[in-house]
Amino acid sequence: MSHYTALVEWQRAAEARFNDNRYSRAHRWSFDGGAIVPASSSPQVVRLPFSDASAVDPEEAYVAALSSCHMLWFLSLAARDGYVVDSYRDAAEGLMAHNTAGKEVMTDVTLKPAIAFSGSKAPSDAELARLHHEAHESCYLANSVRTEIRVAGTWSHQP
Repeated sequence: MSHYTALVEWQRAAEARFNDNRYSRAHRWSFDGGAIVPASSSPQVVRLPFSDASAVDPEEAYVAALSSCHMLWFLSLAARDGYVVDSYRDAAEGLMAHNTAGKEVMTDVTLKPAIAFSGSKAPSDAELARLHHEAHESCYLANSVRTEIRVAGTWSHQP
């Protein structure tokens, strides 16, 4: 069993009254390896200047975490099967909408990986689909959420 931690910290500015709901949502995430990430609510949820558009919001982090998990599994599986991946770039997108209970949730995440292969072995479309399917089935996060996750990527090969 593995255990993961994140420290999330927020501090009210001295001049902010707080109970008028006019306070900054900017905060930070600290991770065990030393990375510190500026975070905030999304400007789509809390208007500027009470959110920080330059910081990562939880919805973006959710999409990025699903994309990253899928990519890491895909790379491992591709290496196992003898493919050489030169680059993997995913312009992933998440969609917030109302579910059947009327709650706003992340209903869909679409992964759009653009993958470049090289070497003597290139995957067929069917092999690529199998790798993506296996990566999805192996991804811890994809197995932990109810969001529909789709893969709609491209690939290229340079011998």
